[in-house]
Amino acid sequence: MSKVSPLVDSLIEAFQCLPGVGPKSAQRMTLHLLERNKNAGLVLSNTLEMALEKVDKCKECRIFTENNICEICSNEKRNSKILCIVESVSDVFAIEQSNQFNGHYFILHGHLSPIDDIGPEELALNLLFSKVKKNQVNEVILATGSTLEGETTSHFIFDNLKSVEELKITKLARGVPLGGELEYVDRGTIMHALSDRQILKNDS
Repeated sequence: MSKVSPLVDSLIEAFQCLPGVGPKSAQRMTLHLLERNKNAGLVLSNTLEMALEKVDKCKECRIFTENNICEICSNEKRNSKILCIVESVSDVFAIEQSNQFNGHYFILHGHLSPIDDIGPEELALNLLFSKVKKNQVNEVILATGSTLEGETTSHFIFDNLKSVEELKITKLARGVPLGGELEYVDRGTIMHALSDRQILKNDS
């Protein structure tokens, strides 16, 4: 800490709540805002306060939004009959950048991990199963990560949906590297993984 100003020290410490930001990086960010860009700091502060106050999860897909229903779910031009299941909002960003998918999403906000006390309830899987079993979708795309936890989550979802009639279940083609996460995969690879996705259960 600076040992000069309690407020400066508090700001440096506050920045360290961000992933990948250690003391040195937090110190650089703090000094940059205070020395060169106070106006940007005020914008950051105000925007952060508004976002934390107003942003919640979409009632349909669980992406972050300031509305009850997000822009993707409310977009009539998108195909609501195809549902892509991902682990995180950053996965949605990655898929959207590929311009290959025009359906809807369901965000788990994690994966099954008994050691971390993350089970079906924490991932809102009952909401997902209810949505699918009401015949609101024709195809489910399993797009969880290729990590052990991601594969376990994918298998669990498949086992609970495989008995649903007239539902096609597919999985991203394995252009996605083993143990990888979608947010770190390039756009071209995601495009091919979507277009060449593997059929696990046909809609018959």
